Amino acid sequence: MKTDSQRSETTIGSAGIVQPQTATLFTSPDELRLECGRMLGPIQVAYETYGSLNEAKDNAVLICHALTGDAHAAGFYSENDRKPGWWDIMVGPGKGIDTDQYFVICSNILGGCRGTTGPSSINPQTGKPWGLDFPVITIEDMVKVQKRLIEHLGIEKLRAVVGGSMGGMQVLEWAVRYPESVTSAIAIATTARLNAQSIAFDAVGRNAILADPKYRDGQYHDSGAPERGLAIARMVAHITYLSEQGMHTKFGRQLRNADRYSYDFTSEFSVETYLDHQGRVFVERFDANSYLYITKAVDYYDLEARFGSLEKAFRHVQAKFLVISFSSDWLFSPAQSRQLVNALLAQDKNVTYTEVNSPYGHDAFLLEPEVLGRLIRGFLVSATGRPMIRNAADTEPYDHTPVVPTAWARQRVDYDRIEDLIPPNSKVLDLGCGRGTLISRLIRSRRVTARGVEVNQEAISECIERGLEVLDLDIENELSMFAAQSYDYVVLSQTLQTLNRPLDVLREMLRIGRFALVSFPNFAYWKSWLNILLTGRMPVSENLPFSWYDTPNRHYLTIRDFDAFCRQHQIRVHRRICLIGRRQTPVRFAPNLLAEEAVFVLSNGAPTTGLGSD
Repeated sequence: MKTDSQRSETTIGSAGIVQPQTATLFTSPDELRLECGRMLGPIQVAYETYGSLNEAKDNAVLICHALTGDAHAAGFYSENDRKPGWWDIMVGPGKGIDTDQYFVICSNILGGCRGTTGPSSINPQTGKPWGLDFPVITIEDMVKVQKRLIEHLGIEKLRAVVGGSMGGMQVLEWAVRYPESVTSAIAIATTARLNAQSIAFDAVGRNAILADPKYRDGQYHDSGAPERGLAIARMVAHITYLSEQGMHTKFGRQLRNADRYSYDFTSEFSVETYLDHQGRVFVERFDANSYLYITKAVDYYDLEARFGSLEKAFRHVQAKFLVISFSSDWLFSPAQSRQLVNALLAQDKNVTYTEVNSPYGHDAFLLEPEVLGRLIRGFLVSATGRPMIRNAADTEPYDHTPVVPTAWARQRVDYDRIEDLIPPNSKVLDLGCGRGTLISRLIRSRRVTARGVEVNQEAISECIERGLEVLDLDIENELSMFAAQSYDYVVLSQTLQTLNRPLDVLREMLRIGRFALVSFPNFAYWKSWLNILLTGRMPVSENLPFSWYDTPNRHYLTIRDFDAFCRQHQIRVHRRICLIGRRQTPVRFAPNLLAEEAVFVLSNGAPTTGLGSD
């Protein structure tokens, strides 16, 4: 395995020429008992590997493919092969899943048609393809076969299981079924169960295949496949993988080969010919029966029904989770990903979540290598225990400037005071955590258990690279997922003045935590007013680093304003620390005029001994 310095010099490239491999598992009498109750064996599994397994056998990453994918995730089959594996943008030297560091495995699922036993395989009892005699399989069965393959390769525990869409369902199943075998789980654009609309789209696709005259009850292998029905099924499904925005940008209402309508029923619009092409190329590589069986397996998967609730399903999970959704994905929507996050939080599991802004719809997990690659790379590295900061003096560990300059880009005196206020071994939630500087410091100096909430993608990526738990949530609308009194301290630093509904957020903070720590700039600071008087312009300073036209600040409050606000809404002020510039000594005389910023310690209950009051 390469060292950090060697990895930094790695050229991002292809996994190279790969060789398909097969393994025969579940031979008699050790056959696989399927969820439907039938026995199946032997089972041939097609798989590929990339990179090298280390001596400790602890660097293995399993990739689970989506509905119409296969084991060929990366690389090429020959020098003349023009098409790489389906996730070549993510798997290879220096890529998101770095084959210089990890031993990467991808296998074709049970029921597939690319080398693993499925309905197009030969039934040993008849000598003919299984067809509809093949037993109905489930996501659970697929994962059981993957587990046996991993054991066959001599691996006891996976560094990570990664997958998008149906592959994400397999990730969930791995974490739930084999909790001691998974260190980390990366679930992308997925769900714990399909909604009615998704099941309906699958049903339309299956009916298109079943209605094709060439289907012949699944025994079509000698007479020609039901290509038209399978092509239509693919066209319907492919529409669900795209977004309205993406389709409009790519196709609009453009005609393909003419300037005006032909007034017949041929494919005229560019989007029609595109779907025709998708259908044609799909039937060249996929089996109609496999499509029926796999879509049924996806429809059947339902963790909530199996365990009674998602919370119960995740009760014994040990893996560290990264959940990723995409803003334009309406098939497996961000709301469905947040359901997973909510359930993991309810069980107090280690979970990081981000919603990536992308126009590509559900297919974004195949088309966003830069953002997705950074998220996955950072998460995998952090799972190895990489230091969150370089040294004890380092409070801003990353040299590059943030994409959006905000108050957390400068020296933060309020962080010093907040760090002093939080006792060791506390549980902390940091709202608007930025790049995670504060919670990194708290973890180092106070040994706290900490989680951040942030919406800026650049900041979230840096938090993940630091190994921090961070959730991509709107703090004004999505704090209800946190249980009451589930944290010792909830922090809102230099963010109060940017909120539309500060009272609602403060009430949620006081519900979630025993104490709320709030810091904000004091807009009554005398230098600011003097600047306005002398120049006639709004001040721009280190403490207020914005012009009037690009400021995120919505409310211009003073220390006295916040004192009055707390009294009005019966919020207890345990401590008020007023600060100026980078001085560590609090301002005690005329703080409303002389203090540049303030830190308040709040709660709903009676004052607690030890916090005191300034």
